[in-house]
Amino acid sequence: MVCYAGMTSLHTLCEQLAATAIERDREGGLPKRERDLIRASGLLKLTVPTRFGGDGQPISAMLDAVRTIARVDPALAHVFAFHHLMLYSVRLYASEQQWSVVYREAADGRTFWGNALNPKDPRTQLRKHGDGYLLDGSKSFCSGAGDSDRLIVSAQYDGKLVVAMVPTRRAGITVRGDWDAIGQRQTDSGTVDFSALAIHEHELLRTPGPLGSVFAGLRSCIAQAILVHVYLGIAEGAFAELRHVKGPSTIQRLRAGELYVALEAAAALAERARASLDASWTREEALTPEERARASVAITLAKVATTRAGLDVTTRFFELLGARSALRPASLDRYFRNLRTHTLHDPVDEKLTELGAFALEGTAPTPGFYS
Repeated sequence: MVCYAGMTSLHTLCEQLAATAIERDREGGLPKRERDLIRASGLLKLTVPTRFGGDGQPISAMLDAVRTIARVDPALAHVFAFHHLMLYSVRLYASEQQWSVVYREAADGRTFWGNALNPKDPRTQLRKHGDGYLLDGSKSFCSGAGDSDRLIVSAQYDGKLVVAMVPTRRAGITVRGDWDAIGQRQTDSGTVDFSALAIHEHELLRTPGPLGSVFAGLRSCIAQAILVHVYLGIAEGAFAELRHVKGPSTIQRLRAGELYVALEAAAALAERARASLDASWTREEALTPEERARASVAITLAKVATTRAGLDVTTRFFELLGARSALRPASLDRYFRNLRTHTLHDPVDEKLTELGAFALEGTAPTPGFYS
């Protein structure tokens, strides 16, 4: 666990979120009050460099915070993490002039970024219009778009993928609020529509752009590491419920021991992944393909381990807790629903194939938006 000045704010925030998490999980919808609690905590500036007025914490500190929040409220952990992912996206894809402006704005600690990138959804198109551009279409799985202040959006332009940053409240943007899943119900990961949305030249992230350099390729590593820590936090939250077992039998101790081993192994791989990512980030443009590959493999190992351990913990812990654990008021199924929903983000089988190629043939994962 990384120690930093904002840890007190983090623990206070978690207590506030935990107080209403079960009820909000049932309700779904946009957690406006809770998003404002995150704003008030100051944690939105956690990764903003100190020279711009932020806390200047490493990626590992952000991931630890995500893991901690996910133990009590994985949906809010998700949107909190994606805020920071969008800031990292600007840093990696934009010019220094662009990201300097963004960092200074983000230093207020209240500007919340949302996601409308989703490169797998090709429905958005950018076209030239006068001195600028217009963007039309829709994006799905836009986590944290509701109540956001800024969005990162991708579109096709002359057959290539381009990425832009825009104010969420600009005319031409409609956040539908149509997210309806069995889990992660307050991530607001639904659809955003764009109709003749004005995009200015200075809002296009072209330098170096998506995957435009080895360093820019770290964006997907950060995204995958975020998923690892959401999964791990959910699993640890579920495992903590076992403290309610009174006078455990020998078989209950045995089963708990099995889950504990799997969870601790996943946590160790997550720690290694964090360390690798921190080291890679400090290299900046000097980062080599080999160094990025090592970070990617470490994160992929943790991704598979946390997925498997998490799904095991969030289903088998019912056996230890007994029949009363299935009663609706306890809402213990939320751990599984949240984890199962989020672990479908991209298939684990693809991750295992990448790891097999690396282990048997030394083939590094191909840099992309998901590896």
